[in-house]
Amino acid sequence: MGWLDRVHDQVDTLSHARALQEASRSAESYTLLERVIRTTSDPAARADAMVQRLSALINLGRTAEFTRAIEEASAAVRDLAEPYLHGHLNALAALAAHHQGALDRCVTHLVKAARALNAVDDPDRDTAWGWHDLAMAYSYLSFHGYALGAIERARQLGLTAGIPEETFAAPGIRLRNAVALDHNGDSDGCLRVLRDVATDLAQFVHSGRAGRLRPSSLAAYGYSAARQAALGDTLEPIGDAVPSRLLTHGGDSARARDLRQLGMVCLAVADGRPIEAVARLDTIRVSTETLGAAEPARLRSIALARAGDHPAAHRADRLAFRLAAQRNDRLRDVYIDGIAARIDHEEMRREAARYEGEALTDPLTGLPNRRRLERYITAVVTRGERVVIGVCDLDGFKAVNTRHGHHSGDLVLQRIAGVINRVMRRGDFVARYGGDEFVVVLPDTGMTEAAEVARRIEAAVRNEDWESLVPGTPVGVSIGFAEVSGGSGLRDALSVAFEQADREMLRAKSRPRAS
Repeated sequence: MGWLDRVHDQVDTLSHARALQEASRSAESYTLLERVIRTTSDPAARADAMVQRLSALINLGRTAEFTRAIEEASAAVRDLAEPYLHGHLNALAALAAHHQGALDRCVTHLVKAARALNAVDDPDRDTAWGWHDLAMAYSYLSFHGYALGAIERARQLGLTAGIPEETFAAPGIRLRNAVALDHNGDSDGCLRVLRDVATDLAQFVHSGRAGRLRPSSLAAYGYSAARQAALGDTLEPIGDAVPSRLLTHGGDSARARDLRQLGMVCLAVADGRPIEAVARLDTIRVSTETLGAAEPARLRSIALARAGDHPAAHRADRLAFRLAAQRNDRLRDVYIDGIAARIDHEEMRREAARYEGEALTDPLTGLPNRRRLERYITAVVTRGERVVIGVCDLDGFKAVNTRHGHHSGDLVLQRIAGVINRVMRRGDFVARYGGDEFVVVLPDTGMTEAAEVARRIEAAVRNEDWESLVPGTPVGVSIGFAEVSGGSGLRDALSVAFEQADREMLRAKSRPRAS
C-alpha cells in the first residue's frame, strides 16, 4: 500500500498537483494545493498538500515563504506515523535550509530525511520522489557521492513503480559536480564529467526517449553543453538537442531561469563574443545556490581570457577559487563545531543527541564514511547479492604531507574522491575508509569486472595533473579486490574479504610501476 492509498480526500487533485510539478508548472500546482489545504478535513490530505506546497515554493524560488511553510508542514506531519512523509519533508527542508544559507540545519535535515526514507516498509513512487529530492539536497551541498547514491535509489524505486528511467536522469547532479571541479582548478576533470553528461543525452535522443525527460533535466543538459563549449570543446551535434533550445526548458523553475541566464553567457563565449558575455554577467542576477557562488566569477574569468585581458581573467579566477574555498570551509565548520552545539531548540537538541556517533559522511570529501560503508555492505550481502569490495590506498601521499603540508594533503584527498567517483559505474558505492584509504563496493559484480574497474581508477589517477596541485610529489593508487563469500557468519565473511583485499592492495603496491 502506497502513501496516497492512505489519503481519503481529494486524491485526484493531489496527484494532479504532483504531475504539474514534475512538468515544471509549480505555480499552477501551488494554486491547487492551497485549495486543498483550505477545504480538506482529512489530516493526511492536508499534510500531503503542505509537503507538496513546500516543494512548489522551493521550485519557484520564493525563499521568504520557506520558514513558515516548513513550520506549517511540520505541524501537519508531526502526528502522522508515516516515515515517507517525514522523510520527504526533511529532504525538502534541507533544500530550503541550503537556499537560506543555514548549513547546520541543512545537514540535520539530511540526516533525518535519510533515516526516515530508509524506514519506509512499502516504498512506492512517492518514496522514489522523496529520494530524488534528498539527492538534490545532497548535490547542492556538494556531497556528490551521496547524491549519486540517493538518485540511484530513486531510479530503482521508480522503475519498480513504473516511472520511466528518464524521469530520474538528474543531469543536474553531475553538472554541479563538474562545475565544482572547475571552481577548484580541475578543468580537465570538469570536461570529462560534462562529456559523460552529453553521452547520456545522446543515448536518450538516439533511442527516442528524450521526449520523456523532465523539463528541468533538459535545462540542465542545455547548460552542461553550453558550459562544455565555453571551455573550448567542440560539441558533437545531437539531433535537434542544441544548447540554446534545451535552455528554454524548465518552466517556472527558479533554478532553470538561473541556468538559462548563465547558459547564454557560456554560449556568447563559445560563439566568440566574450565582451557580450561579460556585459551579460554585469546585468543578470542568479542565486548563489544554483551552481555555487563561484560560477559567475569563473565564467567571467573564461570570458576575459577569451577577450585577451589575462590580468583581469586571473583576478576573476582567484575570486572564483576563494568563493569555492569559503563554501568548503563553511561546510567543514558545520562538522568540526558539531551540529548539536548549534541547535538551541530543546526538541532539536534531543533529536541531535540520538545521532551522536551516527554521522555517516566524511566531512572532508563528502563521501560516505566507514560506518555508512559497513551498513551498506551488510545490507547488500544480507539480501543475498553478489558483491566485490576494493581497497584503494594512495601512493606518495606521505610525501605530499611532508613537502607541502596537511592542507595540500586534504586537497589531494578531495581530488582523489572526485576522480574515483567519476569513473565508477552506476550503482557502485565509494567511501572514505580512513586516512588515505578508500573503499569501493561493486554489487552484482565478479572479479573480472572488478579488474577493469581497477584499471579505470588507476588510469584516471595517473592522468590527473598532480604537478600543478602538489609540484614534485606524484600521486598514484594501489588497489586490491576481493569477493565477499556467503556463509553462516556475515561479520566473519566481511572481515575475511577486507583482509584479502588489503593483501591484494599491498601486493599491487609492491609491484614495479611503469614510468
